[in-house]
Amino acid sequence: MNALTQYIYIASTNKLPQGSFGSNPVSPDNPNIFKTELDFVHLDFENNYDAVQKKKISYSTHFSLEYEVAAYANQIPFKYRLNGTQGEEKCLKIVHSYLEEAIQSSGLLEYFTSLSGQVNKEISKKRSIRWPSIQSPYDLVLEDREFWTITL
Repeated sequence: MNALTQYIYIASTNKLPQGSFGSNPVSPDNPNIFKTELDFVHLDFENNYDAVQKKKISYSTHFSLEYEVAAYANQIPFKYRLNGTQGEEKCLKIVHSYLEEAIQSSGLLEYFTSLSGQVNKEISKKRSIRWPSIQSPYDLVLEDREFWTITL
């Protein structure tokens, strides 16, 4: 079975932080040991620099902003598949705080979700959102290939 993987993508006018957000290992000395499954739940944000080509690439033709990150979103289902699990909630809170920091820094973001291999297909829904209208991390759950432009 070849399941497609869902990713979230964020683009900004400013450089975006990359790395792992949200994991809670038992100690810095044991970074791969966790007390609970929820402590392991995290998001890895990877930037759009291709080390082999030694240049920036774009994750999707839909982006107009220079700096991009992608994160494997296995804990963040599409809108019609929400389960309300602790893992979903934790990942949505990570995305919310990540976007909060990024929007305060740049004033403009693009936010998009898609299954791998389908990032350049036609956008299913396009919206312009003002950041203050996002009241809860659950407001950040998108449909497949939904694309938002977020402004302060």
